[in-house]
Amino acid sequence: MAQLVIGPLLRHADAASATIWVETTEPCAVTVLAGETRSEERTFTVHGHHYAVVDAALPEVTPPGGTPYRVELDGEAVWPPPGMPPTVVRPLTALRRLVFGTCRTSVPHDGPYVLTHGVDVLRAHSLRLMESGELPDLLVMLGDQVYADELSPDMKDFVAARRSDGPEEVVDFEEYAELYRRAWSDPPVRWLMATVPTLMMFDDHDIRDDWNTSAEWRERMAGVPWWRRRIVSGLGAYYVYQHLGNLTAEERGADPVLAALRAGDDGAALDAFAARADAEPASVRWSYRRDIGSNRVIMLDSRCGRVLTPGARRIMDDDERAWLEESATGDVDHLIVGSSLPVLLPTGIHHVESWNEAVCDGAWGRRAARWAERLRQLVDLEHWAAFRGSFEHLARLLTGVASGERGRPPATVLLLSGDVHYSYLASVRPKRGRRDGRGRIHQIVCSPIRNPLSRTLRLANVVASFAVAGPLGSLLARAARLPRPPIRWRLAAGPWFQNALATVDLTPDTATVTWRTHDAELGAIRLP
Repeated sequence: MAQLVIGPLLRHADAASATIWVETTEPCAVTVLAGETRSEERTFTVHGHHYAVVDAALPEVTPPGGTPYRVELDGEAVWPPPGMPPTVVRPLTALRRLVFGTCRTSVPHDGPYVLTHGVDVLRAHSLRLMESGELPDLLVMLGDQVYADELSPDMKDFVAARRSDGPEEVVDFEEYAELYRRAWSDPPVRWLMATVPTLMMFDDHDIRDDWNTSAEWRERMAGVPWWRRRIVSGLGAYYVYQHLGNLTAEERGADPVLAALRAGDDGAALDAFAARADAEPASVRWSYRRDIGSNRVIMLDSRCGRVLTPGARRIMDDDERAWLEESATGDVDHLIVGSSLPVLLPTGIHHVESWNEAVCDGAWGRRAARWAERLRQLVDLEHWAAFRGSFEHLARLLTGVASGERGRPPATVLLLSGDVHYSYLASVRPKRGRRDGRGRIHQIVCSPIRNPLSRTLRLANVVASFAVAGPLGSLLARAARLPRPPIRWRLAAGPWFQNALATVDLTPDTATVTWRTHDAELGAIRLP
């Protein structure tokens, strides 16, 4: 009899339906029963693994706490398990509260791992919600849900049992499937992801550390014997485990890769798609937008779609840039932009990264360019600031939204990010003597969920990002004759280095962001 391997995961939701994603042990019919409604799909197969994406119709009348739902495989009930609180579906017609975070390692929860990795805040948050029943409207996972290059001891044992060659890293689809299973199988986390709609986006560790840092990085990795299998498997696994659930039913219905899989292709079409997505980034758009009530959420790919040509580096190609311009408008209460990488770094490190890009592109000559490229890869100088053209374009675009040039200005423009392994709030400062809406723009960073820096690395980050980088960055930017950024910003709260999740509460006129560890509140700020 078929059983659940992962899931159910509650993914895209709207006023009339909710998307339920599952992985099963064998091919079967997957049925979701919510109240009196019944929705069913057959599984499709990818490299021996079986999945279904079911668009469950919602009842016409939803109880205040949501409609409990059940999952059957070939007519046999498999969800919810005994003793677990009900998992529910609700119409998603307004966005009042979202929770987000990044960077979560999947290691056990016993004492030694708590000492090295801290408490899993996602798990702790799930346990609190099980008791309180106060569900957020949306969970946003902004990258590094799995670490394909930093394996737990148990995952290393799994890899070693399959092969004796290659790296102690994930290489193929089978190993990615096991990595996701371990990340999403803890019962409280499983309950949360079955109950709260979730949006997802990758970052580098979902594929490999420093993914697409530069053209030189890509050339070097192309020479690694196992790399092609890794990038194809990584992007293919992301498509199945994360990307499909981001899509609406209409978008999935028009997807030729999913159509091929449902028609019986065992993964060849997916592998070809993933190889093309890596070789020709403009062939696929991983970014997407969702209008939820009176608010808009834009999720940006800041990794796979990069243009890495020296002298013309960009986070987004021309087509995606045009799509972003079309998507980033006013006439909403809040515009929320998710980017795994922070747009607004501490200003000193911003200047260092912009300087590094200029030197890589020849501002100080060829010899300095080679040295700067090594530095870029060594200390991860590859955020938005290191793609200065893209940073300035996004800054001007969001300033236009905030000032009312692109429709009624929203109450806030919120940038959600992670990656850097500390949390903070940065706020854009209005120009002196002007009220141009810039004070509406805020960068909210929350990282990590569970992967804290050591005390030594925390101190090094404080010195590098907040002490040395300030005066050094300004000096280097002037030495490279870089123009000033089109906006000014300041750190308004933080940094905090603890494992954390951030909660964003929205009203039509305000936003309040709160960072929490597993047992304490780090800070709460009301915006604008």
